[in-house]
Amino acid sequence: MTGLFPPQEQAWGLDAKAGLTPQALAKVCRESALTQSFDVAAETINEDWGTHYDGKQMQRWSEHVGEKVVKLQEAERKGYARGKRPEGPANASELLVIGMDGGRVQGRDKDPDTQSRWKEDKVLTISSYVKGDGKDKKPQRLVTSYVATMGTSKTFGTLARVEAERRGIRQAQEVVVMGDAAAWIDTVAGEHFSCHERIVDYSHSSERLWDCARALEPARHKALGDRLESDLYEGRTGKLLKWLAKQVEELGAVRASDPEHHPRRVLAENLTYFERNQRHMDYPRYRANGWPIGSGVTESGVT
Repeated sequence: MTGLFPPQEQAWGLDAKAGLTPQALAKVCRESALTQSFDVAAETINEDWGTHYDGKQMQRWSEHVGEKVVKLQEAERKGYARGKRPEGPANASELLVIGMDGGRVQGRDKDPDTQSRWKEDKVLTISSYVKGDGKDKKPQRLVTSYVATMGTSKTFGTLARVEAERRGIRQAQEVVVMGDAAAWIDTVAGEHFSCHERIVDYSHSSERLWDCARALEPARHKALGDRLESDLYEGRTGKLLKWLAKQVEELGAVRASDPEHHPRRVLAENLTYFERNQRHMDYPRYRANGWPIGSGVTESGVT
């Protein structure tokens, strides 16, 4: 796998320092990221390729790629601050969907301050779509690109905007921004995508209603959950807000001693959530426009 194509490295986009094809290098990085150790990654690669690499070689290749990606991201972020924007594609997308989500990643080394291997990552997906017809024809996803960082939301926001420019946010006929309405996502959307329609991911908002149903009626929550989800899907958010407000009033104020899943706490938190995000939950109109209403693409990128 190494040293096979030196004359073609530039034309074929090979990495001269790594000495692997882009496909081979991608496989090394994927195995190194997904397995428990570089040694395990080496075992998998050797089994597939008939080679005799060790874990140290997997680590060198993976870290080399990681360093290149970080340097490229930093250069693009600084370039954007100076007014340098990537050129968009020649063909404008009919619909561009910008998805943002966060997750937790378990690293190999412990943080010296927290003594934890878990770190927060932020993931962006940008997908081009052929719109649905608002009836039987569903939106068809075409091409998705990914950007991820463990940096701050400010850094992530600039990287997100750079990738959106590259994917043609200025040329696309329609653009929507999808997320679960987390505070940092709202901030990024407001700073970099404020002129575009925002959608709160349907699966996330519906799961919140099911949390309410389970909190109120643990043994018989299905009927209530189905009814609440139906109201959400059909756009009856005003009815949902009245129902949530009534439950909160009847249950009384949240107490400091209430555990996380206590009905008072669950209903009060979700009343606030739906009041704040109601304007981004017009799912019947989104479907009629031929837009997707779920962020499964982004969530799968996080996991």
